[in-house]
Amino acid sequence: MSSRHRLPKRNKDADVTAESGEQSTGQTAEAVELDTSAAEEVTATPEPETEVESVPDETEDADAAESADEPADEAPVAGPPKRRINWARVFAFGVLPAIALLLAGAAGYLKWVDNSVRNAEAARDETVQVAKDSTVTMLSYKPDTVEQQLNDARNLLTGEFQESYTGLINDVVIPGAKQKQISAVASVPAAASVSADTDKAVVLVFVNQTVVVGQDAPTDTASSVRVTLEKIDGRWLISQFDPV
Repeated sequence: MSSRHRLPKRNKDADVTAESGEQSTGQTAEAVELDTSAAEEVTATPEPETEVESVPDETEDADAAESADEPADEAPVAGPPKRRINWARVFAFGVLPAIALLLAGAAGYLKWVDNSVRNAEAARDETVQVAKDSTVTMLSYKPDTVEQQLNDARNLLTGEFQESYTGLINDVVIPGAKQKQISAVASVPAAASVSADTDKAVVLVFVNQTVVVGQDAPTDTASSVRVTLEKIDGRWLISQFDPV
């Protein structure tokens, strides 16, 4: 018998099992590597930021507590609700009547002014004619009718001028005209209104007077007189007769 030892034969099943184990071990290692990679990817993903709630300060809590302890009457009291102004109603019932009143007043004033102007124009025309006629009557007379003529002229005058004219004709003119047979004829070639309103007017009169004494030649005299008239009882009367 030989001294060599024979090695036992390998079992084929054991070899197959070993190979299977190696394959399983390799697959397990690969799975571990895949899991590790996934874990690393999850770990690399940034986590969402979490909001940190601020912790209330103790001082703010104390202030809030003091405010809560204050009396309730210091809180603002709500007033009554404000009513909206209806401007259309105000305009219709306030502004329009005022405008109408103003227009009526303006129309009345303009009418009054127009009437005043018309009255002044009428007074101007009337007083110019009265001044002309009265001047002619005052300065015209004949020896036979001098007393009647000049006394009638007195009725065209008023005030102090009437009194002075009466004294002049009674003391000088009437006696002289009768005694010396003096006659006078006056004419007014021109007259102009200086001013005129409803109760007083001033007229400038240009007078020509022709005087005859007895059988002497006539004497002509030209003068200008400022005649002031006043309206008394509806009549224009001469209150002043001032030579210019």
